Amino acid sequence: MVRERWMLFDAARQRTIPVMLYLPARGSSKQQLKPAILSHGYGGRNTKYGFVAQTLVAQGYVVASIQHELPTDAPMPTVGNVRQVRQPFWERDVQNMLFVRQALARKFPGVELNELLLVGHSKGGDSAMLFAEEHPALAARVISLDNCRMPLPRAARPRVLSLRSSDQVADPGVLPTPAEQAEFGTMLVQLKNTVHNDMWDGATKAEKQEMSAAISRFLTK
Repeated sequence: MVRERWMLFDAARQRTIPVMLYLPARGSSKQQLKPAILSHGYGGRNTKYGFVAQTLVAQGYVVASIQHELPTDAPMPTVGNVRQVRQPFWERDVQNMLFVRQALARKFPGVELNELLLVGHSKGGDSAMLFAEEHPALAARVISLDNCRMPLPRAARPRVLSLRSSDQVADPGVLPTPAEQAEFGTMLVQLKNTVHNDMWDGATKAEKQEMSAAISRFLTK
């Protein structure tokens, strides 16, 4: 796997978007690449989800891991109606993802845009779910690493996998009912020993293997 730093600038919003690209090693299979956009948890770094990126690259994806929060950004609110006060922060992430999606298409002309995969941890997962709600035709699959606030889409597209931690409970209405899971093909995987704050490169080897295996199963179905 090859890592490449990529600095983008959205002139319309006057915003820098730092990205870490993860690509198949040079000389590997010439298969057509699929795009994946990875979003970190709040307070995290886009460079700290390498094990997830490695799992995706092995499945034929080029992965763009976005640094959503910048040092000049205001902190995300911790009081008030969560859905209301945090939605602007998720929306900013969605705009970042849309910009990076187009940048990937320019940088890799053969990339299969109709196969876009979104992956996000915690707040990054909430942002990915908001993207899926607002732009369902643009994402083929979405993977949530324990998002707890933004409801998972109740739709056949995009297909959804949500890995659930052993210590956090999602807000009411976030997770689909068993009937909805069956209707829309949504996959919920309960992780037995992985806590919410360990769903990044700081996880143990066993935790990483558990998460990577669930992701791989989802992507090969």
